[in-house]
Amino acid sequence: MNISSEIIQKIHQSFAAQSFMTTVGARLTQVAGGQVEICAPIHEGFRQQQGFGHAALVFALGDTAAGFAALTCMPPENEVVTAEIKINLISPAVGQSLIARGAVIKPGRRLVVVQSNVFAVQDDGSEKHIAVMMGTMVPVTT
Repeated sequence: MNISSEIIQKIHQSFAAQSFMTTVGARLTQVAGGQVEICAPIHEGFRQQQGFGHAALVFALGDTAAGFAALTCMPPENEVVTAEIKINLISPAVGQSLIARGAVIKPGRRLVVVQSNVFAVQDDGSEKHIAVMMGTMVPVTT
């Protein structure tokens, strides 16, 4: 699916305006039609009591990647908000950083069905699948 340079620019600007993503050190690493990838380090301040990356960080990255993936399918005047999203945490977030890959399953004018898979990057550079998310985004006019 092709997307315009206008949409790509809008996504980069919108991502840069998210103070939470800035706080966690997240980077937008890929934008394509129906797909977005976001990476973030697992800093000490974002760990839970056992030393794993906190589930809130995993969720935030996956939700954001899925939302921006949905935005790649929208007209330039639209934004999206999350209506609902489910997460299955399948392994602890142990590693150097996280990668969230959001994708559009079914675009629509009123609802966009999305998924996101989150991976922990290990010391050797390999990726371990740690979360699966499925949700619905709602297009809104700005």
